[in-house]
Amino acid sequence: MVTGQLFMIQENFKINNKPASNLAFNHLSIQFSLDGFSFCVLNKDEKKFIALYNYHFKETNQTPQKAIDNITKLFGTNPLLKEKYHSVNITHTNNLSALVPKPLFQEEKISSYLSYNNKVLKHDFFAFDELENHDIVNVYVPYVNINNFFIDQFGGFEYKHFSTILIENLIDIYKFSLVPHMFVNVGATHFEIIVIFNRKLQLYNTFEYKTKEDFIYYILFVTEQLKLNPEKFELKLLGAVEKDDELYNIAYSYVRNVSLIENRSKYSFSDDFTEDTKRHFFTLLHQF
Repeated sequence: MVTGQLFMIQENFKINNKPASNLAFNHLSIQFSLDGFSFCVLNKDEKKFIALYNYHFKETNQTPQKAIDNITKLFGTNPLLKEKYHSVNITHTNNLSALVPKPLFQEEKISSYLSYNNKVLKHDFFAFDELENHDIVNVYVPYVNINNFFIDQFGGFEYKHFSTILIENLIDIYKFSLVPHMFVNVGATHFEIIVIFNRKLQLYNTFEYKTKEDFIYYILFVTEQLKLNPEKFELKLLGAVEKDDELYNIAYSYVRNVSLIENRSKYSFSDDFTEDTKRHFFTLLHQF
């Protein structure tokens, strides 16, 4: 079953007084996992985000083939996915990734980097992203059959792992900060912790959680391991979190400087984009 929500769309959806069918100079960003699919449209002429859709796949025991079936239905029913775009970026969201220092990376040994903390199958295909200006290589397993589906739809596109988008943008936005920052990107059942100070990535990891106690436990564990002072570092929350919800409040009980991440996009947004939406879809809105 596919459930979806239109988060916002610019009124009348016109580009330079042209109807919605003329999207040839606009950018499409897609982010997907086995249980969900989101996309947004960036009007390059106006430098404005004008539409964002989010879908959730409710089946249990998700597989790449089930995801293709669901995505195919979306392409058959959503007219914006049938259009031609000037450029398309696609982000794979999964936990099949590992960061490798660039001086140690050898492409011929790419499968070995994931075998330490993931179950790697014999026929898996491996890809990697170079994090620009950071001497880091992100090795991951993309969903090849889903990529092939997108090739049939768009011809060509660029794709990356979602953690590449997340890490690159956070480092670039906060590279001049003089204090350590911990970022927590909250999902429904897991979250990512990214720690940056001295203009460098100090930690990236994914944690599963069920309760707010699980949530704060891992934050404090990372704090202790990296010898961060809870009175001094800044904790920035993004993703599926809002001010004064239970995750925000428990974090504020243990860390002095807690806040929701600010919108610092160089693009503008149609009026229907709320601050919560910009924060929730941070990676989707920064993959261009």
